[in-house]
Amino acid sequence: MNAPMELNHIEVLRVKLEVLRRQHRDLDDAIAALQLKDSADQLAIKRLKKQKLALKDAIARIEDELTPDIIA
Repeated sequence: MNAPMELNHIEVLRVKLEVLRRQHRDLDDAIAALQLKDSADQLAIKRLKKQKLALKDAIARIEDELTPDIIA
């Protein structure tokens, strides 16, 4: 029997980063689709944009953690 593999911290962050990027793209597609409608719900679009911005911030935090500090 195989023992379950444990992911180290960096691998977990990379998986989370990919999930967040996918969610960000999905929100972008949803916003674009809503904006194409004549009867677009502006409040819904605003909420989706706010979620997208929060995802962008989370992505940036993880990218910063994954990027090694370079001392020049």
